[in-house]
Amino acid sequence: MSFLRFEGVAKSYGAVEIVAPFDLDVAEGELLAFLGPSGCGKTTLMRMVGGLERPSSGRIALRGETLGRPDRRRGMVFQSYSAFPWLTVAGNVAYGMRYRRDLDAEAKRAATARLLALVGLTEFADAYPNRISGGMRQRVAIARTLAAGSEILLMDEPFGALDAQRRELLQLALRRIQREERKTVIFVTHDVEEAAFLADRVIAFSARPARILEMVDVAGRLGAERTLETRETADFFALRNHLLHLVRGAGGAEGDAP
Repeated sequence: MSFLRFEGVAKSYGAVEIVAPFDLDVAEGELLAFLGPSGCGKTTLMRMVGGLERPSSGRIALRGETLGRPDRRRGMVFQSYSAFPWLTVAGNVAYGMRYRRDLDAEAKRAATARLLALVGLTEFADAYPNRISGGMRQRVAIARTLAAGSEILLMDEPFGALDAQRRELLQLALRRIQREERKTVIFVTHDVEEAAFLADRVIAFSARPARILEMVDVAGRLGAERTLETRETADFFALRNHLLHLVRGAGGAEGDAP
């Protein structure tokens, strides 16, 4: 049985087809990048996994169970820095555990400390979000999502508003966190270098309506471990150029999909 499976999934808004029917299997612990031109329907697909949208046809199943409304098995991180300004960094992370009944108060305190260490924010535990950088606030959002006990982390261009240096550092941090926490990640991006660096596998989509152009085995080409030096290798350049060719060939959509 697949961990996460798309079976004949399609999405339309009235007469406008956003996602053409497709099938896809996602392995547990895989970091999957959805890559495609702006407006092609990538975010709509991610929102369907999260339960914020429903497929017009087909189904999305987690461990064989058809997914419906949002639940804490699926956590979402968006491009905006979604930290609660009235809570400290530690308070924001702890807030992610508010509905967990499997942890008592002491276990929640321990989990908060562990997650702060995991994202490198221990020394900022008592700071408020307006006192830390945008990159740090994204790390807070990631830690809060992990605190909820989510099995799947859904990320919609979460580093898009960051400068190049912070973006690289958070990409490295995400790969480390994903490996240590053994989470399944679906990462939406239109940046070919980001997809090539982060993903175990890239799903390249056409312009709207989204159709799978190619499933690219990145781990098979670059290996499972990545460093900043990976970006300077001939294999990385070849992969980047291949993905760029796919995206350019896909073309742009007439307008952004919801």
